[in-house]
Amino acid sequence: MKRYYFMVQFLPEQANLALLTGRCISVMHGFICKHEIEGVGVSFPAWSDASIGNLIAFVHTDVDTLKELSQQHYFQDMEECGFFSIGNIEAVPDGCAEVRFKRNQGIAKIFVGETRRRLKRSEKRALARGEVFNPNKNGEPRELVRFHCIAIASTSTEQDFLLHVQKESVQKREEAEFSQYGLATNKVLKGTVPDFSMIRPYL
Repeated sequence: MKRYYFMVQFLPEQANLALLTGRCISVMHGFICKHEIEGVGVSFPAWSDASIGNLIAFVHTDVDTLKELSQQHYFQDMEECGFFSIGNIEAVPDGCAEVRFKRNQGIAKIFVGETRRRLKRSEKRALARGEVFNPNKNGEPRELVRFHCIAIASTSTEQDFLLHVQKESVQKREEAEFSQYGLATNKVLKGTVPDFSMIRPYL
């Protein structure tokens, strides 16, 4: 099935890319949840080892869905203020390579704050069972593939959190199975999106 996309470019030179990317994904999240839309994926055309980049692309098989998404107030307001440049809706070029952007929740477990929270939960459960809390200590270093963080503000919990995202090369296009943040996951959702890093100009 043919796919279409539009891109949003962040124009300020000193922009907080993690924050702006998160705002865009939050807008998409609210939009697809409200209208019960599935299969919208996000791609990061300017992804590099150093940065998630100043571009985000939204991909779907329905032009009207993308058109309505691109016309959400946040995107229009940011474009009018000169902070965003919003591209036209285009067909994904034939032969475009594929890539997978996946949310890896396991990355959060390596950080001190998350580890502390997990230990407290484990201790509470052990005490409730009347057991002595004796956490396993595993000092072996983990080998971790490079990732970038996206800052998300949850409207349901009113709390901020981070999406830890990794880029994964793939050999072929997979079904558009994405989370409500437009991302694949480690195990269940394996959706891929076009690798727009090979397309220039972006907008």
